[in-house]
Formats: sequence, structure tokens, C-alpha cells
Amino acid sequence: MRTIVKGPEPPDLRAHRETAHGDYDNYPGKDGLRAALVGEQRGLCCYCMGRIRAARGGMKIEHWRSQARYPEEQLDYANLLGACSGGEGGHRRDQHCDTRKGADDLLWNPADPGHGVEARIRYGADGSVRSDDREFDAQLESVLNLNLPFLKNHRKSVLDAVLTWAKGVGRSRLEQEVGRRTDGDGPLEPYVGVAVWWLERRIARMGS
Repeated sequence: MRTIVKGPEPPDLRAHRETAHGDYDNYPGKDGLRAALVGEQRGLCCYCMGRIRAARGGMKIEHWRSQARYPEEQLDYANLLGACSGGEGGHRRDQHCDTRKGADDLLWNPADPGHGVEARIRYGADGSVRSDDREFDAQLESVLNLNLPFLKNHRKSVLDAVLTWAKGVGRSRLEQEVGRRTDGDGPLEPYVGVAVWWLERRIARMGS
């Protein structure tokens, strides 16, 4: 999970929200909304950081606060995120991200700068994602199901690769690598947050 910087909302979303009977189900601009969400998230799922694409079937439009429980926020752009398909249609034990979450609440929103989600998570050598916040840690496990074996394997592969590359590498090169992985505004590599988390910890341990 990585921090999402929200951009301007699509103008037609604002216009639709201001109509008398406008709701999410009758909003006709979902194709443009998908493109906006994928662009600002740089092609990554808001929760697992897997690849998403701005096409029907290439992602889901996630309501961080669910439509069912918070209907007044169903057209609030700050509440809308781009998520992967999350095993939709499969057994619940194999579902993750928005598909698994459903109408459940999460403690922290990756798109709320005040929540500082990146500071609340850590990654294990086995690719697991955890939090020192006990409630959020339980949500990562049971609400989002982010420690499914295949997700852990993806993250572990990224971590193993960066650990191998970084052997004997100095601070300046590590900082350059963080920039290489995060600078610009184009699509990011899937699960990039795992590599950046480790690189920044390594840099911090080196001191100034």
C-alpha cells in the first residue's frame, strides 16, 4: 500500500453530483473516472499495488467508505479509489482488496494525506505486510486479505531483487534508486512500495 495523491476530480462527476437525482449507479462517466483514478495511482491498485488498467475488467472503482453504509459519499471523489479485481467471482478465501472488503470499514485511507498510510505498514522478509497498529494489522489480514500466498510471493520477489541489487551499494546510489522507482508521473512497477520501503529504511540506517 502506498500514499495516493488525489488529482482534480473529473468535471462531469461534479456536475452529476449536483443534479437532483444523481447517484453513482446512474453516473455515465465511469470510463473517464477510471482513467483519472488509474492516472493518479500510477497504474497500481490502491491496496495490493498490483497492476490496474483504465478499462472495464481492468480494475474496479472502489468506495473507501462503502455506498451501502455511506450513500452521501458515493460521488465524493476523495472517497473513490482504483482497485484490482481482487479475485472477483472466486471463493471468499481467495478474494482480496475491494472484492474482499465489501462494505467493511478500514481505519486508514491511502488517499488521505492526514492518515500517513505508508508510515503505518511494514514488510517482512517473507513478503508479508503488517502494521504495528493492532486494529489496522487485523484489517490488512481479514478485511483486505493482503497476505494471500500469491501476494506475499509477488512482494517477496520484489524485495529479494532489491536486496540482491543493493549489496555493497552506497547511500547516494540508494537514493537514486528510490528516485528512479518513484519520480515522474507515469505507471509504476507493481509492488514498488515494497522496494521503496526497504530502500528508505536502509538509507535511514546509514545516517546523514
